[in-house]
Amino acid sequence: MDAMQKHLIYPVILAVPNQKQQLKGREKVSFLSRHARRALEVSAQKRQIQLGDLKKDENGVPLPFNGNYWSVTHKTGYVAGVISRERIGIDLEKIRPIKEALYRKTARESEWKLSSADKTVLFFRYWTSKESVLKASGTGIRDLLKCRIKRIVDDGHLVVDYREHDWVVEHFYFNGHMASVVKNNVDVQWTCFKDTSLPIH
Repeated sequence: MDAMQKHLIYPVILAVPNQKQQLKGREKVSFLSRHARRALEVSAQKRQIQLGDLKKDENGVPLPFNGNYWSVTHKTGYVAGVISRERIGIDLEKIRPIKEALYRKTARESEWKLSSADKTVLFFRYWTSKESVLKASGTGIRDLLKCRIKRIVDDGHLVVDYREHDWVVEHFYFNGHMASVVKNNVDVQWTCFKDTSLPIH
């Protein structure tokens, strides 16, 4: 593996076929989980990494294998996965109207004052960024307010302060959705399959 590959991660987003979006309950969750791991598989291929056993601890936190960290996320319309040599977290959401109470549960007033951008878009930047950081840290949603948006770098990046550490997060906008991944000191190359051209497992 050359030096450039060592400093590059490949988050992969896959569309969920329409017929699979109609699934319900455990059947739907099971498919989305498998499909997200397909995205992870593509990410690993791009890094020339052979996927090992994908195990989680008792709290559901992904366990690294052979020094590789991994993270997946899934929603009704899309799933995503990424693999990295550093602690990693990825999250995605469909951009949609949000109730006012959820803004207060997600960030403090001082954080909302960091930008005058559209508040709905800003909400999903904040939410997916904090989720990504919490995943990379191996902690859960209970620490959402302990993650603080420290600085907005530009439309595609911001910095989250969590546990006295700065986490750089990169965003990717696609088809009315937003994905975020922990970037820190690596470069990011996004891959998004907006149709279902990849084999479905």
